[in-house]
Order: sequence, then C-alpha cells, then structure tokens
Amino acid sequence: MTLAVVILAAGKGTRMKSSMPKVLHPLAHKPLVQHVIDTARSLDPSQIVVVYGHGGDQVREVVIDADLSWAEQAEQLGTGHAVQQAMPHIKEADRVLVLYGDVPLTSAETLRELLDQAGKGMGLLTINLDDPSGYGRIVRDDKGAVERIVEQKDANADELAIQEVNTGIMVFPGEKLSGWLNGLSNNNAQGEYYLTDLLAMAVSDGVSIAVTQPEHQFEADGVNNKLQLAELERAYQRLQADRLMTDGVLLRDPNRFDLRGSLTHGTDCEIDINVIIEGNVTLGNNVKIGANVVLRNVSIGDNTVVVENCIFDDATVGADCTIGPFSRLRPGADLTGGAHIGNFVEIKKSVVGLGSKVNHLTYIGDSQIGAGVNIGAGTITCNYDGANKHTTVIGDNAFIGSNSALVAPVTIGKGATIGAGSVIRKDTPDDKLTLSGGKQVTIENWKRPKKQPK
Repeated sequence: MTLAVVILAAGKGTRMKSSMPKVLHPLAHKPLVQHVIDTARSLDPSQIVVVYGHGGDQVREVVIDADLSWAEQAEQLGTGHAVQQAMPHIKEADRVLVLYGDVPLTSAETLRELLDQAGKGMGLLTINLDDPSGYGRIVRDDKGAVERIVEQKDANADELAIQEVNTGIMVFPGEKLSGWLNGLSNNNAQGEYYLTDLLAMAVSDGVSIAVTQPEHQFEADGVNNKLQLAELERAYQRLQADRLMTDGVLLRDPNRFDLRGSLTHGTDCEIDINVIIEGNVTLGNNVKIGANVVLRNVSIGDNTVVVENCIFDDATVGADCTIGPFSRLRPGADLTGGAHIGNFVEIKKSVVGLGSKVNHLTYIGDSQIGAGVNIGAGTITCNYDGANKHTTVIGDNAFIGSNSALVAPVTIGKGATIGAGSVIRKDTPDDKLTLSGGKQVTIENWKRPKKQPK
C-alpha cells in the first residue's frame, strides 16, 4: 500500500519566546522538523507534505529538500484545517500518516507498528498519563473499542478523569480522508477544525480503529518551550548513549555525553565524560577519548589516545597517536600515525608524518612535516605574510629547537637541526645545524605584501 506522510509544522510557538519558528529549534544540532522528516523518510513513503505557516519562508530556507512537497496554512484554524491544506498536494495514497514537526522523537519502529496494526483502517497513537491535563481523552465504549476523542475544553467530569490521551499521531485510509475532512465542523470551545473529530466519523462509517502505544513516553512529547526542548535533548542523548553502550562502547557516564551527528566505532573504544561529538566521526579499534573533548567531523585510527580538553575539527588522525591535553586540530590537520601532539599545540592544514612529535606550545599551519621530526616548545610556522598563506616543509628526522620561527615559504632539510630561538627565512640543508641571531634592524623601504588573486 502506498503511504503519504503529512507533517504539521505551521505553529508559531509563542512560548518558545523566539523569533525563530518553533520547528527550527535544534535538537542535537538538527531542527526539530528535520528529525520528523528523517523518520518519515525511513518509512519509505511515496510522498511527504510539510504544512507550514508562521515563519514559513525561514522553514523552507533551512529545510532544503527537493523530495518534499510544501503546503501553506495561512490561517491557523486547527489541525483538521491544516491537513486540508495538504490534501491538494497528495497525488494518490492508500494511507495518510499525520505527524507533527515539534514532536521529534517518535521512533520509526513505533510508526511501523501503528501502520501494521491499522492496516487499511484508521490507526491512533495514544499514551497513558498520570496527569492528562491539556490532552484530548480517548473515549471507549463498554467493549473497550475506541469511540471518539474529546478535547480538554469540551470534556465533562467523567471524560476529564480518563488517563488515556491522544498524541495527535494518526493514520487514515486515503480513500476516506478527503470526505471526512470536508465534513468537519468548528462548533467547539476553540472554534477550530479538529482532526480528532475524524475518529467519530470513522466509527460511524464502520472503519476499524487500531490503537498503538509507544515504548517511551517521550516519543509522543512535543516541544512548546525551552524547558521541554532541553528535556527531549537529554532523552535523545540517553537513547544514543544506550545504543552505543549496547554496541560495545564504554561511556564513563552516559548522562554526560552528547552525540550531535553520527559516530562509527570499532571495538574497545572508551569515551570519558563531557565529550561532544558533532558531524560524522569515526573511531577505530581501542581508541580512548578523554574528558571534555570536542570531535567534529573527525576520523581517528586504531589505538590512538586523546587526552582531556582537546578540540578537533575536520581532521584526520592515524593509528597509535597520543594527543593532548589542550590540543587543537583545525581543518586539514592530518596525523599519519604514531604522532605525539601535546599541550597547547594547534595544527591547521598540515600533514604530520609518522612518529613525529609536537609536544608543547606550538603552532603548525600550512606545513608538510616528515617522519620522525621533533619540534621544540614554542615553535611556530609563520605561514601568513599579512596577505597570503605559504607552506613550510620539514624533512624526515629534522629537529627544530625551542622558540624557533620558520618563515614560509621555507624548507628544512632531512635530518637538519635548527638551533633554539632561530628565525629561519631560507631553506636549510640536510643533516646540518642551522641557527640565526643578530641585532634588530628596521628595513626602511619595505612594503607590506598584497593579497594575490586566486
């Protein structure tokens, strides 16, 4: 059977107290509505229609997806009215599933169960709450069959005592939905067209109604304010942590771990507290990540140890490296293996060869460093002349003394030694000691270089 998914994302979200549309607020660095879209897509629907309203231009600018259809709800006249706006965009579907752009954590497994139970009839996702205030109540007949849904403001005392409530997530038979929507009335306390009124129509037409409940309550929780957003963030992160631990990753404290992207890992990986993982991160076998580390779009090879308080961005780390504490790998950093990168070292757009050491207070930028190189404390590669970037090349087994400045473009020969405190402006030969010093001079006719066009 073909499936169309309608995602309602038109609400303003006044209680968020933000100029950003509610459905664009991030959970794990991804907009709420994008979580819903991704889950919907995993169901293999023939079509996904997003109903937008307040801040719709912003939503469409952020959620760039050619496979989506968009329907505008210019006036906020209720959930039934919102689905009506989507119907002209649905080409043909045996079933229509209605989801909500501010309910991000409904699992694909729960939705598949709902679809399976509903079959060709109507399906309803419900939960039981100790305090059902604010929710529509599920009214059942004497035999326990679902009879109707009554909203809080329209409920009598007996109905208000019902603890089974409507989550709003429903699946409808496609052939019936348009007719039911056309029969909706706004004769209620809110003066809105309730999607929930379709349930009574289904009963009247003799359509079967299946009820499914999610494994976790947070699957049905929506976001109305920043407090609820934070609560769902922690629920999401605990889900990720539980999955990783089940897969064999050792998390020192799963409640102090944030995965805001994807993590691929080998065996026997350990992750300490307050680690943040963003983008796409890959860990090899036996990788150890210390506390307070940020990994963003990084690949780390087998047996590498990352000590506390490091930040890696768009970097590649080979096997058997030791990095940190307080090291920063910026975009383009590439440690080929066996490297030692230590305290307050920053590496940008540079290759560090096999077994090389950069252990203290050093900046390496736009450089090609060979194997077995030792770079002393306080060394910098002066890659920027004020207008353009230049490359430093350091040959295998070179030794760079402390507090040296290598002024690019420059090449340090294989096996060369640079004396401490040197400023190197010219290429140095292999296997020789080179050092520099002398009195300070001012060049009167010097002109600052200008940026070269690319």
